Amino acid sequence: MDELLKILQANAIESRENIAKMLNLSVAEVNRRIAKYEKSGIIRGYQAILNEDQLGLDTVTAVIEVKVSPQREGGFNTVAARISRFPEVRSAYLMSGTYDVLLFIEGRNLREVAAFVSERLSPLEGVLSTSTHFMLKTYKRLGVLMESGHAEERLSVAP
Repeated sequence: MDELLKILQANAIESRENIAKMLNLSVAEVNRRIAKYEKSGIIRGYQAILNEDQLGLDTVTAVIEVKVSPQREGGFNTVAARISRFPEVRSAYLMSGTYDVLLFIEGRNLREVAAFVSERLSPLEGVLSTSTHFMLKTYKRLGVLMESGHAEERLSVAP
């Protein structure tokens, strides 16, 4: 992967000037390459990684495994694309193993997530079964530890 993309992935708000220095490029070249990545769709957006526990939000996140019947023309993609358009769906992945699609869903409470699964997701043509798991606590998200203030600890090594 391009070093520029690695820098942006680690810290999307790094200044263009610092990125240019790190890569020994001009700021104009950094801007040109970022614009090219955005236009081509390689860079799809920028987000801050939040520690939602500290915000005191009363939202519920569920991980849902979905068994799908592949469609004649689009395989799993047709059903997965339809599911992905629901606003409750934060992420959707095609998986290997027992289930076909893995979803991350957000709702205001357990009842709202349950209603989404029973009234909107399960009745969809092509959805054969679902298994819902509720996230209780986040320790690490997208490579970022949610707990801070702890001294660096080395993991113990067993013989």
